[in-house]
Amino acid sequence: MKPGLLLLLFFAVPALADGRVVDKVYHPYVQPLEREFEYRFAYQKQSEHPDNNAMAQKLGYGFSIAERMALEFYLIADRVSPEDYKLSGYELELRWMLTEQGEYSADWGLLFELERQNNLDNYEFSTGLLLEKEFGPTSLTLNGLLVYEWGQTLESELETEFRLQYRYRWLPQVQPAIEFYAGENYKGAGPSMMGVHKFSGLEQLKWEFAVIFAIDAATVNNTLRFALEYEF
Repeated sequence: MKPGLLLLLFFAVPALADGRVVDKVYHPYVQPLEREFEYRFAYQKQSEHPDNNAMAQKLGYGFSIAERMALEFYLIADRVSPEDYKLSGYELELRWMLTEQGEYSADWGLLFELERQNNLDNYEFSTGLLLEKEFGPTSLTLNGLLVYEWGQTLESELETEFRLQYRYRWLPQVQPAIEFYAGENYKGAGPSMMGVHKFSGLEQLKWEFAVIFAIDAATVNNTLRFALEYEF
C-alpha cells in the first residue's frame, strides 16, 4: 500500500483518543549520529472542571541507532491540581525516516511509542505516519496516529489521533505556525512559534511554544505547551 493511501485511512477514521491529545507535532526527519536531550511541558485548564487543570513534564534522551532510525527514552511526571508532581510513567519512542528529505514531493516517516504508567499495569502503544511537504517558504506537517490502550484499570480500545502544523519558515530562529489537534471529545487549534539556534557542528538548540484553544465546549478550554531540544 502506498504511504499516501495509508495516511488517508488514518484520517478517514473518526478521532477517538481520550488522553492528552495536544503534544509534539513530529517531523519525519532523523539525522545520522544525532544525540539529544529533550524537555516538554504542557498545562491544561478548564475552569468549570478543576480536576482537568493538569500539568505534565517529559524529560528524554535520544540517539540515532541507524542512518534513518532514532530511539528516545522519556521520564513522565504529572500534576493534577491540587496534588503535587509525581513520576507517572515511562515512554520508549522509535522514529524511522522512510524517505530522504526532498527525494519525493513529500517527506515520510513512521513513529512508534510504548508508554507504561508508573505503579499501574497500564500501557499505551502508538504508531503512525509522519508527513511533511514544503510550499515555498511554508511547511505542512501531518501526523496520523493509531493508539491502543490496555491494562489493569483501562478498557482495551483502539483510538486515533490527528495533528497538523502549518509553519512559515521566516527565519531559522523565528518560525510562526498554526497547529490543529483532534481526538475523542477534543478538537483544538491555536498559534505556535518555534526556532532553532545553531552553535557549531551538530550542536543546536530547538524551542517550541504553542497555545491551543478548544474548538468544542466539551473539552479542556486552553492548553499551553512548551518544548526545548538540545542536539549534539
